[in-house]
Amino acid sequence: MTHPKNLADQLCVVLAITFLCQVGVLSQLEVGFYTNSCGLAEFIVKDEVRAAFAKDKGVAAGLVRMHFHDCFVRGCDASVLIDSTPSNTAEKDSAVNNPSLRGFEVIDKAKSRLEALCEGIVSCADVLAFAARDSVELTGGLGYDVPAGRRDGKISLASETLTNLPGPTFNVNQLTQSFADKGLSQDEMVTLSGAHTIGRSHCTSFSNRLYKFNGTNSQDPSLDGTYAARLKQQCPQGNTDPSLVVPMDPSSPSTTDVGYYIDVQANRGLFTSDQTLMTNPATANQVNLNARNVNLWRSKFATAMVKMGQIDVLTGADSGEIRTNCRVVNT
Repeated sequence: MTHPKNLADQLCVVLAITFLCQVGVLSQLEVGFYTNSCGLAEFIVKDEVRAAFAKDKGVAAGLVRMHFHDCFVRGCDASVLIDSTPSNTAEKDSAVNNPSLRGFEVIDKAKSRLEALCEGIVSCADVLAFAARDSVELTGGLGYDVPAGRRDGKISLASETLTNLPGPTFNVNQLTQSFADKGLSQDEMVTLSGAHTIGRSHCTSFSNRLYKFNGTNSQDPSLDGTYAARLKQQCPQGNTDPSLVVPMDPSSPSTTDVGYYIDVQANRGLFTSDQTLMTNPATANQVNLNARNVNLWRSKFATAMVKMGQIDVLTGADSGEIRTNCRVVNT
């Protein structure tokens, strides 16, 4: 073996090793990871998602959001699935996740079937990534290959959701930084925001825009007046009933399409974090581009979902575990 002769050569060696290590971590996630160890894994997950979707179309949006909320806190390690204990409040019971996250029972059912068929093989993190992909596909988005091989984390802290998840009141700069912190570009942030084309929101997540926006305006002046009037009928002032919800994309709440971007163009973005995309020339351009081309956006969305699904993953036998029950860390 030859040795580097000078500082430049040494630097090249260091950079090469760093690059190979990074590629090695990502390459441990691979499409068809369970082909030999549990060949029916992805089919079983899709079967459970399809059954749940037949009963409640809203569960698809719930599973996509759950995957996002998992990956932004400690990486895609299924920490969002862990139940709280008397000594610890877990992520799922933080104010940003409870009661709005849903779809846990779908993951439970899929995992139970997988354990019966291939005990200790398929991670909860991979089940969640598969379920999110299947939800996108079932609602009319593109199907895409999910690289798998994630392992499950052992820690879940409610406090970490507040510092890692972007909030509905974030402005465009805060959103851009939040996604950059996870290795995602501003364009990918706008692309992934399009997930709001499906699903619903609790009134409490945006009622400040209707009644107590700031010291000058009770109603957010950037919100379309007709849309605001409709929202006020659906979400009366002062009502904190957690069952009060509205669709995020009223025209097609169960279809993965570009209705979200068309709404944002028309000042009908539900959250501040939606409408703020029109306040920046670069993000506004992406909104307009996506609104004009559903096939382009669907393709970009699938690619961005795959990239998001690789945030800080745990891989290899020395990292994480394969939980037997997604709600409980193995003993």
